[in-house]
Amino acid sequence: MSIQTRLFRAADAVTDTLGVLQGPFDQAAMIEAACTRAEVAQFPHREMLEPLRQYLNALDDEAGLSALGRFSTQYDVRRLLGNVLRLHKEESRDPTITSQPIERPVFVIGVPRAGTSFLHNLLAADPQVMAPRCWQMVNPWPIDPPGKPDRRIKIAQRELDSFAWLAPEFRALHPLDATSTQECTEITAHCLRSLRFDTIHTIPSYRAWLDAQGHDLAYAFHKRFLQHLQVQAVGAGRRRWVLKCPDHVFALPSIRRVYPDAHLVYVHRDPLKVLASVAKLTEVLRRPFARVVDRMQIGRQDSAHWLAGTQAMIAQSCPGPGETHIQYTQLVADPIGTVLHVYDRIGLALDDETHARMRAHLAARPNGGYPKHEYHYEEHGLNQAALAEQFRPYMRHFDIAAETEFFN
Repeated sequence: MSIQTRLFRAADAVTDTLGVLQGPFDQAAMIEAACTRAEVAQFPHREMLEPLRQYLNALDDEAGLSALGRFSTQYDVRRLLGNVLRLHKEESRDPTITSQPIERPVFVIGVPRAGTSFLHNLLAADPQVMAPRCWQMVNPWPIDPPGKPDRRIKIAQRELDSFAWLAPEFRALHPLDATSTQECTEITAHCLRSLRFDTIHTIPSYRAWLDAQGHDLAYAFHKRFLQHLQVQAVGAGRRRWVLKCPDHVFALPSIRRVYPDAHLVYVHRDPLKVLASVAKLTEVLRRPFARVVDRMQIGRQDSAHWLAGTQAMIAQSCPGPGETHIQYTQLVADPIGTVLHVYDRIGLALDDETHARMRAHLAARPNGGYPKHEYHYEEHGLNQAALAEQFRPYMRHFDIAAETEFFN
């Protein structure tokens, strides 16, 4: 048993004995604390109250939170609410923020572990584009008075380092630092309508509620968040946003409604090369926050989740000028050639300086920065032959190169 696991169990025992961090979450107290810290009289976004209630109720009833899980939830929710209040205050000072145009954004999507992060980070090396960074998700606006050093990158790095200690396997599975590009579920988490929560916790009722609600409100907020980042960026009007998240596949109609001029870049890969890795990452993310982590449940959830994701891509993909489809095998064999193909589709040019930046990025991060790792399907109760039959329509529809014997 690792020292981290022993500490998690000791903390649970102590809080159980003392009767602290117990009972249902107090939604009103969380909102009040955020308002007090932001120095506002009341929370102005009534539309966030129901998703917050759904999320907290699901955590209370289904997640089996550890002491750390309960503490981190209170911290996380207060931070998210506080950031939303900060956006509101900045909009009060400058109403033009929400009229910032977000023009022709590029969304990199596909199943997890299929090279979407690799491509996203490569594209983000181009100064012609913008990509959300981890530190901006923690604090989207400066927290220090004008003229003082901006501590946001250091603060975000401390948080990532702390989580890396709590979950030592995390960085080997998903290399990340404060300046790395970040997934869009961290943006939609701010309005409490995010599949990020479903990944970190076992909360099926929240996921069912979110699926029934749809994602239009989440992506309307997503655009608003980008407007706040964009207004702070020098020369932002001349640059394109490049965004990434596997969970975008569950919200394709909402993306098209909110961003009608968006370009979708799909990265396709043999699902049997990724599902064990996805299940392992889910396990690692949940372990600090839950008293019991059920590997078999994770395997069932993640395989069903991404089967539905591939079905959504089949049903909702609209081949044409607004979409580009690339293969993982093509991406890793010729990253720069793949970028040139994407650029040709989205109307950007790759100049010599940016070409050199991308080459340097590739040289500094062999294999995308991911160390080699062995994954075992049986750890999460996954049967590769059965999964192959379920995912065969996806492989055939997008003519995906087989990387495993089950599709040969």
